[in-house]
Amino acid sequence: MSAMNIRIMIVEDHAMFREGLHYILNNIDGFDVVGEAASGNEFLTLLNNVQPDIVLMDIDLPGMDGAEASRQALIKDPDLKILCLSMHSDYAHYQKMMDAGSMGFVLKNAGIVELTEAIRQVVNGKLYFSQELLLNIIHSKTPDESANMLEQTEISARELEVLELICKGMSNKEIADQLYISIKTVEGHKSKLMIKTDTRNTVSLVLYALRNKLVNS
Repeated sequence: MSAMNIRIMIVEDHAMFREGLHYILNNIDGFDVVGEAASGNEFLTLLNNVQPDIVLMDIDLPGMDGAEASRQALIKDPDLKILCLSMHSDYAHYQKMMDAGSMGFVLKNAGIVELTEAIRQVVNGKLYFSQELLLNIIHSKTPDESANMLEQTEISARELEVLELICKGMSNKEIADQLYISIKTVEGHKSKLMIKTDTRNTVSLVLYALRNKLVNS
């Protein structure tokens, strides 16, 4: 395999699904499956010897769940990219993974084309969410509830501008250039947004904004 290949680790307790995914991904140009684990503890042990670019992480694992395993893995390697794979599309499950540091969420009933696209986007630092998940988020609140949420959080007009650009996937520098402000100012607005929305990271902030219809989807 080329050194330029995306190095993938699969963490999934169902052997047939895990082994099937390993076989399929390992036969796609540009991908190299470098390890697989059936539990959170096994995954963390494997990380001591293997350095993947991205981890495909199930939520429901025996013992330590996927969220806690992700949280501990990111303490070891903050640059590690984690993409959640799950049969669940409800708010509680994906919010838990996003808070733990996952950069995306793909449902297990998605096709291999969607999964490979998600892997490439997340490895390149972008967020990825299955279409079904996004639809669930967008339709989970009424317009009146969203208006009330915007008022309750006391998000300013400028903060809302920044939030809309964050949700479009722009970097701090791109937002600064677009709004003619400094990167430090953008970071300040982002920090205030996280405090006001009680979110822990950019991914959780984006999900919050979409779920509460604070921005135009």
